[in-house]
Amino acid sequence: MVELSHIILNASCQEGVENTVLFYTALGFEPVAEKENTTEEGVWLKLSTKDNSITLCVSNGGMALPPLPSLEGEAPYMANTMVLFIDSIKTVQTTLDALKTDYKQLSDVFLCAIDPLNNLVLLTLKRKSKTNKVLGAEPSRKIGVLTSGGDAAGMNAAVRAVVRYGISKGCEMYAIYEGYEGLVSGGDRIRRMDWQSVRGWLAVGGTTIGTARCMPFRTHEGRLRAAENLVQNGIDTLIVCGGDGSLTGADVFRSEWPDLIAELRQLNQISEQQATTYQHLTIVGMVGSIDNDMASTDITIGAITSLHRICESVDSIATTALSHSRAFVIEVMGRHCGWLALMAGIATGADFVFIPERPPMEDDWESTMCSVTHRHRQLGKRKTVIIVAEGAIDKSLHPIKAEYIKDILTERLGLDTRVTTLGHTQRGGSPAAFDRILATVQGVAAVDAALQSTPDTPSPLIGMSNNKVTCGPLIKAVQLTQEVAAAIGEKNFARAMELRDPQFEKEFNAYTASTTLDDTTASLPKHLRLRIGILHVGAPAGGMNAATRTAVRYALNRGHTPIAIYNGFLGLVRGSIEEMSWLGVDGWTSRGGSELGTNRCVPGEDVDLGTVACQLQKYNIQALMVIGGFEAFSALIHLDRARSHYPSLNIPIGLLPATISNNVPGTDYSLGSDTSLNAIVSACDAIIQSARSSRRRVFVVEVQGGNSGYLAVEAGLATGANTVYIPEEGISLKRLQSDVHHLIALYENDAVDKSEGRIVLRNEKASKTYTTDVISSILKDEGHLLFDSRTSVLGHIQQGNTPSPMDRIRATRLAMSCIEFIESHTMGLLKICHQQHLPIPIELSLEAASIAVVGLAGENIQISSVKDLLAVTDIKNRKPTKGWWYEHRDLIDVLSGRGLFSGAKE
Repeated sequence: MVELSHIILNASCQEGVENTVLFYTALGFEPVAEKENTTEEGVWLKLSTKDNSITLCVSNGGMALPPLPSLEGEAPYMANTMVLFIDSIKTVQTTLDALKTDYKQLSDVFLCAIDPLNNLVLLTLKRKSKTNKVLGAEPSRKIGVLTSGGDAAGMNAAVRAVVRYGISKGCEMYAIYEGYEGLVSGGDRIRRMDWQSVRGWLAVGGTTIGTARCMPFRTHEGRLRAAENLVQNGIDTLIVCGGDGSLTGADVFRSEWPDLIAELRQLNQISEQQATTYQHLTIVGMVGSIDNDMASTDITIGAITSLHRICESVDSIATTALSHSRAFVIEVMGRHCGWLALMAGIATGADFVFIPERPPMEDDWESTMCSVTHRHRQLGKRKTVIIVAEGAIDKSLHPIKAEYIKDILTERLGLDTRVTTLGHTQRGGSPAAFDRILATVQGVAAVDAALQSTPDTPSPLIGMSNNKVTCGPLIKAVQLTQEVAAAIGEKNFARAMELRDPQFEKEFNAYTASTTLDDTTASLPKHLRLRIGILHVGAPAGGMNAATRTAVRYALNRGHTPIAIYNGFLGLVRGSIEEMSWLGVDGWTSRGGSELGTNRCVPGEDVDLGTVACQLQKYNIQALMVIGGFEAFSALIHLDRARSHYPSLNIPIGLLPATISNNVPGTDYSLGSDTSLNAIVSACDAIIQSARSSRRRVFVVEVQGGNSGYLAVEAGLATGANTVYIPEEGISLKRLQSDVHHLIALYENDAVDKSEGRIVLRNEKASKTYTTDVISSILKDEGHLLFDSRTSVLGHIQQGNTPSPMDRIRATRLAMSCIEFIESHTMGLLKICHQQHLPIPIELSLEAASIAVVGLAGENIQISSVKDLLAVTDIKNRKPTKGWWYEHRDLIDVLSGRGLFSGAKE
């Protein structure tokens, strides 16, 4: 067997050597002669069994011991852990008790101990098969997974997560092919899945296990056959990924299950033992729907990818519309839900959006549409883009069709108008990074919910709320979803909007506020209007221009004067300033980079603070919107500290986080991070394809992120990376040895002619010593003949080209909220000055809260003062002290099979 040469354990004294040798010999290691071709001195031990072949060298290196690891809380991080297979948990517990060794039993098959040198050792029961089944143990849980309804990108990622996580939990996993039709048909449509069954599924759109309409399942006879097929295969748990109809069918199936079992027994189609064993059916739901039409969850699997396809199409159409000065009416999916149409409207800057939940309230909406379009054209706009949901209606519930809108524009305005129906292109293509991650974390949660479910608990639905996975009653979510259609049918449009996710109405208002020209209904009185400076700071990030566009248009509709400050604070010092217009930012939504220009110059470090204050006063800039990354955050810190010295700095200053590293405190997401994540995933998909084609090859891919591991972890989860190296953990020789051993185990368990290509992601600052090239060389050398290794440094392609729809939408919401934040900190004083006929002072706001980060907490806008954020900021490493994304780190190891493969053919 090809293996690591040896593992070195360094003690601080001779007593440590002796205690360590005693510990490992008690676990089955035996003394051996000193290995050849090495200069290492110490006591050599070797464990040679079918499941392990590990050589240790315990030496007195006089080195200080690492900190004592904690066994409290969650299971210890397995990447830095030696894995040993054992015959009996109880026997090992007795041995460890005799040695007075700290240990913790993690599950029925796992136990973690600390050796005398403070190293973690994971002990797991020997496996008789790749599913960890142990002779004499309780029968493993058999779980089936099926996809149903319309296909959605991310379903394959969900199935992959369910299968692999289920196997890691000791379950037998089955896929039901062709949805409920496969459940009714049985036979080879119910197939046992192993680890390799879902190889490469993350990047594949649709559903590989299939979905089909099944009329028989709607009948009692069909459900009876389905129940018999499950019982005969020993399956008592179903995880269903589909829409509300599919999930309703699953819950009905569960409610009928006891009667179906009784009937099958009466017909003698199952045995008495089977009837007793399979008295209850567990159902867990996951929502796979491109429409994002399910209540009780913020987002559904497939919706974001569908939005990507729509935006790609609309962006392409916009260029030809501009060339020929045409109008385009684009129909998108959404029979009862306008989420896709609305989000596409925001992300592409469409002129009009028609959705079922909020129809136009005017009796003659056609004239209003023509009036606004005509005004846009008079201003100089050369294109008109209108997005219509397939279920769009007017307030009398009459359908609004794309062809009808085309006829109106052609006949009344004489516009050359075309209709494009996007159709099923909206369902296709590789899943976006967001959907891969969403489907993966929800798939894991679905297995956990299945294992925790009892006959008395309602069927759970796995959802997402405020960036957290949720688990709530399935049937309640379905009922709320169906209420939306009922509310629309009753013309209760306010209720329909309320039943959507909490941000739906806010996003609709943000779209309206940033789209309508000369909306005088939103205009403030003259004495409340401001001159608002907008500038970009730091590296370019997708969404900067979209945020600027929304800020300019919303500010103009409020009566403010938006002022472009070119090239950051350096441009402010040089006087590179210009008033912005409504048409001047047309088309900026889809533009990447920074149209205003950006650099890393920070006031107080690279630019004189006094000069900045002087320029603000000279140009009468009464508020600042800063769009940028950690440099922008540092700028706000310096500006805040200098307020007591420079009166002109006492104005509202809002920071919109925009950096691919996602390392700005006060927000879950920075603009540009989603665009970057998609760029990395796209590149890694191509790299994985190359690695797979070359069969036994491992690529070490270097990604950006500074001292934050966000990009590496999220991209690792989205691409199925074997492991990731991030600054939060660092890299050690022990860690690399563990990773090499794991790779060897994986390649030895691969079929010879179907060996996988694999990738490892390394953050650019994970280690000064273990560079990307060094890691690749170690993998190549230690891989021997099993695999080789190559490197790929992605570089600045990670900043992306066209911003992702998510970044565009977030930019719109944040920009509008920032303008409102600025108004809230000036309105009181401006009203007093107006009432008392006083001149407007230079110092408009002295409050500490008036210099803040305008960020996202889940789906909600969160405004945090810079002073408050300092307490949760690691200034030295330029990032928050905690990252919500770090909880995804361990999933990468679990889903790569760490600890499940013994390193020898079984």
